[in-house]
Amino acid sequence: MAEHEIIAPVDLCLPGGKLNRDAIGWTSYPWHNTDRIGRGWYGWGRNKRWEYWGFITPTHLIGITVSSIDYASVNAVWVLDRSTLTGIDETSVTPFSGAVTLPGTLRGGPATARTKTLDIDIDEVDGGTSIQAKTDRVTINLVTERDAEHQALGVVVPWTYRLFQYTVKDVALRVRGTITVDGQEFEVPRAESWAVLDHGRGRWPYRMTWNWGAGCGVVDGRVVGLQIGGKWTDGSGSTENSIVINGTLHKISAELDWQYDQSNYMAPWRMTGDGVDVTFTPYYERVAQTNAFVVSSNTHQCFGHYSGSVTLTDGTVLSVDGLEGWAEHVQNRW
Repeated sequence: MAEHEIIAPVDLCLPGGKLNRDAIGWTSYPWHNTDRIGRGWYGWGRNKRWEYWGFITPTHLIGITVSSIDYASVNAVWVLDRSTLTGIDETSVTPFSGAVTLPGTLRGGPATARTKTLDIDIDEVDGGTSIQAKTDRVTINLVTERDAEHQALGVVVPWTYRLFQYTVKDVALRVRGTITVDGQEFEVPRAESWAVLDHGRGRWPYRMTWNWGAGCGVVDGRVVGLQIGGKWTDGSGSTENSIVINGTLHKISAELDWQYDQSNYMAPWRMTGDGVDVTFTPYYERVAQTNAFVVSSNTHQCFGHYSGSVTLTDGTVLSVDGLEGWAEHVQNRW
């Protein structure tokens, strides 16, 4: 597909709230101003705003969510001990959005969540992002590193001029800090740990199914980040597929075919498309379900390793063998 690259600041929404035609496209730098999402009454109930951070460390897998979906806020701290494959999942669903603060635009201010069971603070610091979270059993203090030259994929997915999504997927970021679980502190060593950001601002249909995959690692001496998605972008004219090599983003403008067994998510997954042929082999499946009146979610997030290759438009073949990350199947009613 031919996708338009945006290389200058642009407003996601028109003054009345509808999608700005000039905002449709992709970026390697977050040029979009999304301040109008979630302000006023236009599209109320369809506004979805979130910051999700995923972390891979030698000892733990971590997921942290701060989100507002207008009539509720859904926040979570999830930690898995890799040695025992036992997890701690603290999820809080509260009415409306009073429990959270979210910046209108990426890097425009802190994101916080305050509920009876968890506290989350996400804010920009020199050279990266600070992520802190606390529950009864878990304390997380992490800092991701982001060089000024580091590129991340931003995409606007237009379903209609009323319903659309802007997403930023920032993969293969170094991270350092500590995690404390049940009183035991674990170091998060920079050389062996990775962070991935999923930043979202948009207005969604009530029902949606999506796939998302991300992988991070060092291949042939280069830092490699793989970002792929499917289903939710199909037919929109946009994709959220890319690969980052040593901080430089290469867009993949092809819809991918996701092949996986919904009766056995631990079986290998395969994702193929123009220039893409990768296999994902899981070692752990996280199942998360939420059912709170009008809001429900069914998530199968598998963690594992990627193999295969991505071929760039200039013919360069890039291996993804050994990248560690996740692939997921999510059904939402929100």
